[in-house]
Amino acid sequence: MKFGLHFGSRGVAGHPESLTVVARKAEALGYEHFGMSDHVIVATNVESSYPYSETGKFFDQDSGVSLEQVTALGFVAGVTKRIRLLTSVLVLPHRHPVLAAKMLATVDTLSSGRLTVGVGVGWMAEEIALLGGPPFASRAQASDQYIKGFRELWTAEHPKSDSEFATFDNLLFAPKPTQGTGLPIWVGGEAKGARRRAGQLADGWYPVTGNPKHPLDTADRYKAALADVRAEAEKVGRDGKQVIGALLAIYCRVGSEQKDRDGKRLTFTGSAQAIIDDISEYREGGLEHFLIGSDGRDTNGTIDHMEQFATEVMPHIV
Repeated sequence: MKFGLHFGSRGVAGHPESLTVVARKAEALGYEHFGMSDHVIVATNVESSYPYSETGKFFDQDSGVSLEQVTALGFVAGVTKRIRLLTSVLVLPHRHPVLAAKMLATVDTLSSGRLTVGVGVGWMAEEIALLGGPPFASRAQASDQYIKGFRELWTAEHPKSDSEFATFDNLLFAPKPTQGTGLPIWVGGEAKGARRRAGQLADGWYPVTGNPKHPLDTADRYKAALADVRAEAEKVGRDGKQVIGALLAIYCRVGSEQKDRDGKRLTFTGSAQAIIDDISEYREGGLEHFLIGSDGRDTNGTIDHMEQFATEVMPHIV
């Protein structure tokens, strides 16, 4: 089992001094992944429903503060040496596929091969429109084509694509990523389309536990969903067992129990032993990478949370 951290690109992770401190601390504590989320801008009038809340309201709607994700991870690369960098997740329709592929390859090159590319189709129609992305209704189709375009750009000597949303030809793309046949791609999302995309096009599946419409808050639900992903891989002749099982539990905290919709203890909350037992059960269902949210009100609080999980939970799960 490998562990990682997810940060919003604001708050503690939004300032150079504190971002340096928490990134180096994460590396020293033995975390495998340092992830950052992706909002380039936030539209002032948002009618799109945020999928990870019961109300559909985006938690940071009133701020708009956000560093550009890939640039910020390039900064993290420069202040660390070992920890892997993770786009958690990069919203594919936010950037032209050739530009995005180059930005990601650049971070991989400058980090000596430490980037994992988490990707998703996005949920905020207004943000995608402001960034000149594809039509919102076509974002899933476009995202599939972007992923295929990335693979082509990262591996082909003379890359070429003539799909509707990722068209390019007559270009040289260098340097190539340093990780063999391109960068590892993890697909985020919990719905049927995301599971298909992960199984058929990606190296790993990276969902979030707390989607009210597609909850993964029990080990049985996660196991069944991961089986779906791997079945999708088999449909196109891939080895389903090679698709990595990951999971982000943003709310995971050692301490007071949180309650789920039925009034029971929410998975990945409560005592250290309860969380150890939860992760162990998910591991039996195929989980290989477990990430937690690490944003705190200040740098010290963030570090305390990171240290508590690293000392009370991580050593007890092989």
